[in-house]
Amino acid sequence: MAQLHAFAAAASSSSSSPNTLPFNSVTKAILSSENEVETNGRGLRGKLNKVVLAYSGGLDTSVIVPWLRENYGCEVVCFTADVGQGLQELEGLEAKAKASGACQLVVKDLKEEFVKDFIYPCLRAGAVYERKYLLGTSMARPVIAKAMVDVAKEVGADAVCHGCTGKGNDQVRFELTFFALNPYLNVVAPWREWDITGREDAIEYAQKHNVPVPVTKKSIYSRDRNLWHLSHEGDILEDPANEPNKDMYMMSVDPEDAPNTPEYIEIGIVYGLPVSLNGKELSPATLLSELNEIGGRHGIGRIDMVENRLVGMKSRGVYETPGGTILVAAARELESLTLDRETIQFKDFVALKYAELVYAGRWFDPLRESMDAFMENISKTTTGSVTLKLYKGSVNATSRKSPYSLYREDISSFENGEIYNQADAGGFIRLYGLPIRVRAMLEKGFDNI
Repeated sequence: MAQLHAFAAAASSSSSSPNTLPFNSVTKAILSSENEVETNGRGLRGKLNKVVLAYSGGLDTSVIVPWLRENYGCEVVCFTADVGQGLQELEGLEAKAKASGACQLVVKDLKEEFVKDFIYPCLRAGAVYERKYLLGTSMARPVIAKAMVDVAKEVGADAVCHGCTGKGNDQVRFELTFFALNPYLNVVAPWREWDITGREDAIEYAQKHNVPVPVTKKSIYSRDRNLWHLSHEGDILEDPANEPNKDMYMMSVDPEDAPNTPEYIEIGIVYGLPVSLNGKELSPATLLSELNEIGGRHGIGRIDMVENRLVGMKSRGVYETPGGTILVAAARELESLTLDRETIQFKDFVALKYAELVYAGRWFDPLRESMDAFMENISKTTTGSVTLKLYKGSVNATSRKSPYSLYREDISSFENGEIYNQADAGGFIRLYGLPIRVRAMLEKGFDNI
Protein backbone atom coordinates (compact mmCIF):
# COMPACT_ATOMS: atom_id res chain seq x y z
CA MET A 1 0.00 0.00 0.00
CA ALA A 2 1.41 3.39 -0.93
CA GLN A 3 -1.14 5.93 0.25
CA LEU A 4 -3.37 6.80 3.14
CA HIS A 5 -6.76 5.87 1.69
CA ALA A 6 -9.17 7.18 4.31
CA PHE A 7 -9.52 8.58 7.79
CA ALA A 8 -13.01 9.88 8.56
CA ALA A 9 -14.55 10.30 11.98
CA ALA A 10 -18.14 9.27 12.53
CA ALA A 11 -19.43 9.49 16.08
CA SER A 12 -22.57 7.54 16.88
CA SER A 13 -25.71 9.53 17.55
CA SER A 14 -26.88 9.58 21.14
CA SER A 15 -30.29 8.37 19.96
CA SER A 16 -28.93 5.33 18.17
CA SER A 17 -28.50 1.97 19.86
CA PRO A 18 -24.85 1.24 20.72
CA ASN A 19 -25.52 -2.47 20.39
CA THR A 20 -26.40 -2.08 16.72
CA LEU A 21 -23.62 0.31 15.77
CA PRO A 22 -22.67 -0.69 12.20
CA PHE A 23 -19.01 -1.20 11.47
CA ASN A 24 -19.06 1.42 8.73
CA SER A 25 -19.94 4.10 11.30
CA VAL A 26 -16.65 3.78 13.13
CA THR A 27 -13.62 5.92 12.53
CA LYS A 28 -11.35 3.93 10.25
CA ALA A 29 -8.04 4.48 8.50
CA ILE A 30 -6.03 2.28 6.17
CA LEU A 31 -2.41 3.25 6.28
CA SER A 32 0.72 2.68 4.31
CA SER A 33 3.91 2.01 6.23
CA GLU A 34 7.33 3.49 5.75
CA ASN A 35 8.61 0.52 7.76
CA GLU A 36 7.08 -2.07 5.44
CA VAL A 37 8.42 -5.58 5.97
CA GLU A 38 7.72 -8.89 4.35
CA THR A 39 4.99 -10.68 6.35
CA ASN A 40 4.70 -13.85 4.28
CA GLY A 41 7.38 -15.68 6.25
CA ARG A 42 7.52 -17.06 9.75
CA GLY A 43 8.51 -14.71 12.54
CA LEU A 44 11.01 -15.38 15.30
CA ARG A 45 8.31 -16.89 17.53
CA GLY A 46 5.88 -18.31 15.00
CA LYS A 47 3.44 -17.30 12.32
CA LEU A 48 0.20 -15.34 12.57
CA ASN A 49 -1.59 -13.77 9.63
CA LYS A 50 -3.15 -10.63 11.10
CA VAL A 51 -3.28 -9.30 14.67
CA VAL A 52 -5.64 -6.69 16.12
CA LEU A 53 -3.71 -4.67 18.69
CA ALA A 54 -5.30 -2.59 21.47
CA TYR A 55 -3.54 0.64 20.58
CA SER A 56 -3.14 3.91 22.47
CA GLY A 57 -0.26 5.49 20.58
CA GLY A 58 1.90 5.49 23.69
CA LEU A 59 5.31 3.96 24.13
CA ASP A 60 4.29 0.38 24.87
CA THR A 61 1.80 -0.11 22.05
CA SER A 62 3.98 1.76 19.56
CA VAL A 63 6.79 -0.67 20.26
CA ILE A 64 4.47 -3.68 20.11
CA VAL A 65 3.66 -3.05 16.43
CA PRO A 66 7.17 -3.75 15.05
CA TRP A 67 7.70 -6.45 17.69
CA LEU A 68 4.63 -8.35 16.42
CA ARG A 69 5.77 -8.08 12.83
CA GLU A 70 9.27 -9.21 13.70
CA ASN A 71 8.25 -12.10 15.94
CA TYR A 72 5.08 -13.37 14.24
CA GLY A 73 5.51 -12.26 10.62
CA CYS A 74 2.03 -10.71 10.65
CA GLU A 75 0.12 -7.64 9.60
CA VAL A 76 -0.90 -5.44 12.52
CA VAL A 77 -4.27 -3.71 12.72
CA CYS A 78 -4.20 -1.02 15.39
CA PHE A 79 -7.49 -0.57 17.25
CA THR A 80 -8.33 2.40 19.45
CA ALA A 81 -11.53 2.66 21.48
CA ASP A 82 -12.91 6.06 22.35
CA VAL A 83 -14.32 5.52 25.84
CA GLY A 84 -14.14 9.18 26.80
CA GLN A 85 -10.41 9.50 27.45
CA GLY A 86 -10.41 12.87 25.69
CA LEU A 87 -9.70 14.15 22.20
CA GLN A 88 -6.08 14.89 23.07
CA GLU A 89 -5.51 11.15 23.49
CA LEU A 90 -6.83 10.49 19.97
CA GLU A 91 -4.91 13.20 18.13
CA GLY A 92 -2.22 12.08 15.72
CA LEU A 93 -2.94 8.38 16.05
CA GLU A 94 -2.88 7.72 12.31
CA ALA A 95 0.58 9.19 11.98
CA LYS A 96 1.85 7.20 14.97
CA ALA A 97 0.35 3.96 13.69
CA LYS A 98 1.83 4.53 10.26
CA ALA A 99 5.27 5.27 11.66
CA SER A 100 5.14 2.16 13.82
CA GLY A 101 4.40 -0.08 10.84
CA ALA A 102 0.66 -0.79 11.18
CA CYS A 103 -1.24 -1.72 8.04
CA GLN A 104 -4.56 -0.38 9.31
CA LEU A 105 -6.00 1.81 12.06
CA VAL A 106 -9.53 1.48 13.38
CA VAL A 107 -10.96 3.93 15.89
CA LYS A 108 -14.40 3.28 17.31
CA ASP A 109 -16.60 5.57 19.39
CA LEU A 110 -17.79 3.41 22.31
CA LYS A 111 -18.83 6.13 24.75
CA GLU A 112 -22.58 5.56 24.66
CA GLU A 113 -22.22 1.78 24.70
CA PHE A 114 -19.73 2.01 27.55
CA VAL A 115 -22.05 4.05 29.76
CA LYS A 116 -25.34 2.40 28.81
CA ASP A 117 -24.31 -1.26 28.74
CA PHE A 118 -21.43 -1.39 31.22
CA ILE A 119 -21.45 1.56 33.64
CA TYR A 120 -25.21 1.75 34.19
CA PRO A 121 -25.63 -1.95 35.11
CA CYS A 122 -22.87 -1.57 37.72
CA LEU A 123 -24.48 1.61 39.01
CA ARG A 124 -27.86 -0.10 39.30
CA ALA A 125 -26.23 -3.01 41.11
CA GLY A 126 -24.45 -0.71 43.56
CA ALA A 127 -21.16 -2.42 42.71
CA VAL A 128 -18.19 -1.05 44.69
CA TYR A 129 -14.94 -2.96 45.09
CA GLU A 130 -13.38 -3.06 48.55
CA ARG A 131 -15.57 -0.27 49.95
CA LYS A 132 -14.23 2.49 47.69
CA TYR A 133 -13.36 1.63 44.09
CA LEU A 134 -16.13 2.43 41.60
CA LEU A 135 -14.63 0.09 38.98
CA GLY A 136 -13.73 2.64 36.31
CA THR A 137 -11.00 0.64 34.56
CA SER A 138 -12.68 -2.69 35.33
CA MET A 139 -15.79 -1.70 33.36
CA ALA A 140 -13.87 -0.22 30.43
CA ARG A 141 -11.73 -3.24 29.59
CA PRO A 142 -14.55 -5.61 28.57
CA VAL A 143 -16.20 -3.06 26.26
CA ILE A 144 -12.83 -2.48 24.56
CA ALA A 145 -12.07 -6.19 24.31
CA LYS A 146 -15.56 -6.88 22.94
CA ALA A 147 -14.98 -4.31 20.18
CA MET A 148 -11.60 -5.89 19.41
CA VAL A 149 -13.27 -9.25 18.83
CA ASP A 150 -15.74 -7.55 16.47
CA VAL A 151 -12.92 -5.83 14.56
CA ALA A 152 -10.96 -9.07 14.35
CA LYS A 153 -13.93 -10.71 12.63
CA GLU A 154 -14.38 -7.76 10.28
CA VAL A 155 -10.74 -7.61 9.12
CA GLY A 156 -10.16 -11.37 9.13
CA ALA A 157 -7.61 -11.40 11.95
CA ASP A 158 -6.59 -14.64 13.60
CA ALA A 159 -5.21 -13.05 16.76
CA VAL A 160 -5.64 -10.19 19.20
CA CYS A 161 -2.99 -8.47 21.29
CA HIS A 162 -2.90 -6.19 24.34
CA GLY A 163 -0.13 -4.24 26.01
CA CYS A 164 -0.97 -5.10 29.63
CA THR A 165 1.84 -6.04 31.97
CA GLY A 166 2.04 -9.42 33.65
CA LYS A 167 1.58 -7.83 37.07
CA GLY A 168 -1.79 -6.16 36.63
CA ASN A 169 -5.50 -6.92 36.46
CA ASP A 170 -6.08 -5.72 32.91
CA GLN A 171 -4.44 -8.72 31.24
CA VAL A 172 -7.07 -10.91 32.89
CA ARG A 173 -9.95 -8.60 31.96
CA PHE A 174 -8.96 -8.49 28.28
CA GLU A 175 -8.28 -12.18 27.91
CA LEU A 176 -11.37 -13.45 29.73
CA THR A 177 -13.46 -11.34 27.36
CA PHE A 178 -11.60 -12.74 24.36
CA PHE A 179 -12.20 -16.28 25.67
CA ALA A 180 -15.89 -15.63 26.24
CA LEU A 181 -16.63 -14.05 22.86
CA ASN A 182 -14.27 -15.94 20.54
CA PRO A 183 -12.34 -18.81 22.15
CA TYR A 184 -10.60 -19.57 18.84
CA LEU A 185 -8.67 -16.30 18.61
CA ASN A 186 -4.99 -16.45 19.40
CA VAL A 187 -3.97 -14.04 22.18
CA VAL A 188 -0.56 -12.37 22.23
CA ALA A 189 0.65 -10.68 25.41
CA PRO A 190 4.10 -9.19 24.66
CA TRP A 191 4.88 -8.20 28.24
CA ARG A 192 4.78 -11.90 29.14
CA GLU A 193 6.99 -12.86 26.19
CA TRP A 194 9.57 -10.27 25.27
CA ASP A 195 12.89 -9.33 26.84
CA ILE A 196 11.89 -5.71 27.38
CA THR A 197 11.85 -5.14 31.15
CA GLY A 198 10.95 -1.47 31.42
CA ARG A 199 10.53 1.89 29.76
CA GLU A 200 14.22 2.38 28.99
CA ASP A 201 14.37 -0.95 27.16
CA ALA A 202 11.21 -0.02 25.25
CA ILE A 203 12.64 3.32 24.19
CA GLU A 204 15.84 1.63 23.02
CA TYR A 205 13.81 -0.90 21.00
CA ALA A 206 11.75 1.91 19.44
CA GLN A 207 14.88 3.80 18.42
CA LYS A 208 16.41 0.64 16.95
CA HIS A 209 13.32 0.10 14.78
CA ASN A 210 12.94 3.79 13.83
CA VAL A 211 9.67 4.18 15.74
CA PRO A 212 9.28 7.80 16.91
CA VAL A 213 7.99 7.87 20.49
CA PRO A 214 7.64 11.32 22.09
CA VAL A 215 8.36 10.32 25.67
CA THR A 216 11.04 10.92 28.23
CA LYS A 217 12.91 8.18 30.05
CA LYS A 218 10.49 8.32 32.94
CA SER A 219 6.85 9.35 33.16
CA ILE A 220 5.65 10.65 36.51
CA TYR A 221 2.35 8.78 36.79
CA SER A 222 0.63 5.88 35.11
CA ARG A 223 -2.88 7.05 34.28
CA ASP A 224 -6.02 5.55 32.81
CA ARG A 225 -8.86 7.84 31.81
CA ASN A 226 -12.34 7.21 30.52
CA LEU A 227 -15.74 8.85 30.81
CA TRP A 228 -16.28 7.38 34.31
CA HIS A 229 -12.96 8.13 36.00
CA LEU A 230 -9.27 8.98 35.94
CA SER A 231 -6.83 6.76 37.83
CA HIS A 232 -3.32 7.65 39.01
CA GLU A 233 -0.62 5.15 39.97
CA GLY A 234 3.15 5.15 40.32
CA ASP A 235 5.85 7.61 41.39
CA ILE A 236 5.32 8.84 44.98
CA LEU A 237 2.00 6.97 45.18
CA GLU A 238 3.91 3.69 45.36
CA ASP A 239 4.59 4.52 49.00
CA PRO A 240 1.20 4.51 50.76
CA ALA A 241 2.64 6.87 53.39
CA ASN A 242 2.94 9.70 50.84
CA GLU A 243 0.17 12.22 50.34
CA PRO A 244 -0.61 12.84 46.65
CA ASN A 245 0.67 16.06 45.17
CA LYS A 246 -1.98 18.70 44.72
CA ASP A 247 -1.09 19.21 41.06
CA MET A 248 -1.59 15.50 40.24
CA TYR A 249 -5.38 15.79 39.93
CA MET A 250 -6.83 16.56 36.52
CA MET A 251 -10.63 16.07 36.68
CA SER A 252 -11.38 17.85 39.95
CA VAL A 253 -10.32 20.91 41.89
CA ASP A 254 -9.07 20.62 45.44
CA PRO A 255 -12.16 20.69 47.70
CA GLU A 256 -10.48 23.51 49.64
CA ASP A 257 -10.44 25.58 46.44
CA ALA A 258 -13.99 24.69 45.38
CA PRO A 259 -16.69 27.40 45.30
CA ASN A 260 -17.87 28.75 48.65
CA THR A 261 -21.46 28.50 47.46
CA PRO A 262 -23.12 25.08 47.19
CA GLU A 263 -24.79 23.91 43.99
CA TYR A 264 -28.04 21.95 43.89
CA ILE A 265 -28.78 19.48 41.11
CA GLU A 266 -31.67 17.10 40.45
CA ILE A 267 -31.08 13.61 39.04
CA GLY A 268 -34.01 11.83 37.40
CA ILE A 269 -33.95 8.02 37.61
CA VAL A 270 -36.13 5.39 35.90
CA TYR A 271 -35.90 1.70 36.83
CA GLY A 272 -32.67 2.38 38.71
CA LEU A 273 -30.94 4.13 35.77
CA PRO A 274 -30.27 7.89 35.45
CA VAL A 275 -32.17 9.59 32.64
CA SER A 276 -32.14 13.34 33.32
CA LEU A 277 -30.24 16.22 34.88
CA ASN A 278 -32.22 19.17 36.24
CA GLY A 279 -35.30 18.01 34.34
CA LYS A 280 -33.53 17.66 30.98
CA GLU A 281 -33.35 14.18 29.47
CA LEU A 282 -29.87 13.31 28.26
CA SER A 283 -28.15 10.31 26.68
CA PRO A 284 -26.11 8.25 29.14
CA ALA A 285 -22.74 9.53 27.94
CA THR A 286 -23.88 13.15 27.76
CA LEU A 287 -25.39 13.03 31.24
CA LEU A 288 -22.23 11.56 32.74
CA SER A 289 -20.04 14.06 30.89
CA GLU A 290 -22.01 17.01 32.27
CA LEU A 291 -21.90 15.59 35.79
CA ASN A 292 -18.13 15.20 35.50
CA GLU A 293 -17.84 18.90 34.80
CA ILE A 294 -20.21 19.87 37.61
CA GLY A 295 -18.73 17.49 40.15
CA GLY A 296 -15.17 18.34 39.16
CA ARG A 297 -15.53 22.02 39.94
CA HIS A 298 -16.82 21.13 43.42
CA GLY A 299 -14.01 18.68 44.19
CA ILE A 300 -16.34 15.66 44.19
CA GLY A 301 -15.21 12.05 43.89
CA ARG A 302 -11.56 11.81 45.00
CA ILE A 303 -10.58 8.39 46.36
CA ASP A 304 -7.17 7.32 47.67
CA MET A 305 -6.98 3.61 48.42
CA VAL A 306 -4.83 0.52 48.75
CA GLU A 307 -6.53 -2.36 46.97
CA ASN A 308 -5.96 -6.06 46.51
CA ARG A 309 -5.21 -6.88 42.89
CA LEU A 310 -6.55 -10.06 41.38
CA VAL A 311 -3.02 -11.39 40.86
CA GLY A 312 -2.36 -11.30 44.61
CA MET A 313 -0.40 -8.14 45.34
CA LYS A 314 -1.59 -4.92 46.91
CA SER A 315 -1.46 -1.67 44.96
CA ARG A 316 -2.13 1.96 45.78
CA GLY A 317 -4.19 4.09 43.45
CA VAL A 318 -5.86 7.47 43.46
CA TYR A 319 -9.12 7.82 41.55
CA GLU A 320 -11.14 10.80 40.38
CA THR A 321 -14.78 9.92 39.72
CA PRO A 322 -16.79 13.15 40.00
CA GLY A 323 -19.86 12.31 37.93
CA GLY A 324 -19.91 8.70 39.05
CA THR A 325 -19.83 9.64 42.73
CA ILE A 326 -22.84 11.89 42.20
CA LEU A 327 -24.79 9.15 40.42
CA VAL A 328 -23.96 6.56 43.08
CA ALA A 329 -25.24 8.91 45.79
CA ALA A 330 -28.44 9.62 43.86
CA ALA A 331 -29.19 5.94 43.22
CA ARG A 332 -28.66 4.98 46.86
CA GLU A 333 -30.84 7.80 48.16
CA LEU A 334 -33.72 6.87 45.86
CA GLU A 335 -33.47 3.21 46.88
CA SER A 336 -33.91 4.28 50.50
CA LEU A 337 -37.46 5.26 49.50
CA THR A 338 -38.37 2.42 47.15
CA LEU A 339 -36.77 -0.74 48.58
CA ASP A 340 -37.65 -2.43 51.86
CA ARG A 341 -35.10 -3.45 54.47
CA GLU A 342 -34.70 -7.09 53.47
CA THR A 343 -34.34 -6.20 49.79
CA ILE A 344 -31.71 -3.53 50.47
CA GLN A 345 -29.70 -5.87 52.66
CA PHE A 346 -29.78 -8.70 50.13
CA LYS A 347 -29.04 -6.33 47.24
CA ASP A 348 -26.01 -4.99 49.10
CA PHE A 349 -24.86 -8.55 49.76
CA VAL A 350 -25.14 -9.50 46.08
CA ALA A 351 -23.47 -6.23 45.03
CA LEU A 352 -20.26 -7.28 46.78
CA LYS A 353 -19.98 -10.40 44.61
CA TYR A 354 -21.09 -8.45 41.53
CA ALA A 355 -18.26 -5.96 42.07
CA GLU A 356 -15.76 -8.76 42.61
CA LEU A 357 -16.73 -10.41 39.33
CA VAL A 358 -16.42 -7.15 37.40
CA TYR A 359 -13.08 -6.34 39.01
CA ALA A 360 -11.83 -9.82 38.10
CA GLY A 361 -12.76 -9.44 34.43
CA ARG A 362 -15.73 -11.83 34.49
CA TRP A 363 -18.16 -9.46 32.79
CA PHE A 364 -19.47 -12.12 30.42
CA ASP A 365 -19.68 -14.75 33.14
CA PRO A 366 -23.17 -16.32 33.44
CA LEU A 367 -23.15 -15.58 37.17
CA ARG A 368 -22.76 -11.82 36.64
CA GLU A 369 -25.40 -11.88 33.93
CA SER A 370 -27.79 -13.70 36.26
CA MET A 371 -27.07 -11.22 39.03
CA ASP A 372 -27.77 -8.43 36.58
CA ALA A 373 -31.18 -9.92 35.83
CA PHE A 374 -31.91 -9.85 39.57
CA MET A 375 -30.75 -6.23 39.84
CA GLU A 376 -32.92 -5.23 36.88
CA ASN A 377 -35.98 -6.89 38.36
CA ILE A 378 -35.48 -5.51 41.87
CA SER A 379 -35.09 -1.97 40.47
CA LYS A 380 -38.45 -1.84 38.69
CA THR A 381 -39.79 0.55 41.31
CA THR A 382 -36.60 2.61 41.65
CA THR A 383 -38.05 5.52 39.73
CA GLY A 384 -38.14 9.15 40.82
CA SER A 385 -35.81 12.05 41.44
CA VAL A 386 -33.16 13.06 43.96
CA THR A 387 -31.88 16.56 44.66
CA LEU A 388 -28.26 16.72 45.77
CA LYS A 389 -26.26 19.48 47.40
CA LEU A 390 -22.66 19.69 46.17
CA TYR A 391 -20.25 21.57 48.37
CA LYS A 392 -16.46 21.36 48.72
CA GLY A 393 -16.10 17.65 48.01
CA SER A 394 -19.32 16.52 49.68
CA VAL A 395 -22.53 15.17 48.16
CA ASN A 396 -25.66 15.25 50.32
CA ALA A 397 -29.27 14.53 49.43
CA THR A 398 -31.77 17.27 50.23
CA SER A 399 -34.84 15.82 48.49
CA ARG A 400 -36.09 12.38 47.41
CA LYS A 401 -39.28 11.76 45.45
CA SER A 402 -40.82 8.63 43.95
CA PRO A 403 -44.31 7.48 42.93
CA TYR A 404 -43.31 4.09 44.40
CA SER A 405 -42.10 5.45 47.73
CA LEU A 406 -42.62 3.11 50.69
CA TYR A 407 -42.31 6.05 53.04
CA ARG A 408 -45.64 7.07 54.60
CA GLU A 409 -45.71 10.31 56.53
CA ASP A 410 -48.93 9.32 58.27
CA ILE A 411 -47.23 6.17 59.59
CA SER A 412 -43.80 7.63 60.38
CA SER A 413 -45.24 10.63 62.23
CA PHE A 414 -45.06 10.68 66.03
CA GLU A 415 -48.82 11.15 66.03
CA ASN A 416 -51.07 8.10 66.42
CA GLY A 417 -52.73 6.90 63.23
CA GLU A 418 -55.14 4.23 62.04
CA ILE A 419 -52.48 1.95 60.50
CA TYR A 420 -49.87 2.00 63.25
CA ASN A 421 -50.96 1.64 66.87
CA GLN A 422 -48.06 2.33 69.21
CA ALA A 423 -49.52 -0.05 71.79
CA ASP A 424 -48.81 -2.94 69.39
CA ALA A 425 -45.08 -2.38 69.81
CA GLY A 426 -45.09 -3.92 73.28
CA GLY A 427 -46.11 -7.36 72.06
CA PHE A 428 -43.69 -7.17 69.15
CA ILE A 429 -40.78 -6.33 71.43
CA ARG A 430 -41.61 -9.19 73.81
CA LEU A 431 -41.65 -11.71 70.95
CA TYR A 432 -38.65 -10.21 69.15
CA GLY A 433 -36.67 -10.18 72.39
CA LEU A 434 -37.69 -13.65 73.54
CA PRO A 435 -34.36 -15.35 72.55
CA ILE A 436 -32.44 -12.71 74.52
CA ARG A 437 -34.63 -13.24 77.59
CA VAL A 438 -34.33 -17.04 77.38
CA ARG A 439 -30.52 -16.85 77.21
CA ALA A 440 -30.43 -14.45 80.14
CA MET A 441 -32.65 -16.82 82.16
CA LEU A 442 -30.28 -19.70 81.44
CA GLU A 443 -27.22 -17.72 82.43
CA LYS A 444 -28.79 -16.39 85.64
CA GLY A 445 -30.45 -19.70 86.64
CA PHE A 446 -34.07 -18.59 86.32
CA ASP A 447 -36.67 -21.29 85.63
CA ASN A 448 -39.46 -19.23 84.10
CA ILE A 449 -40.25 -15.88 82.59
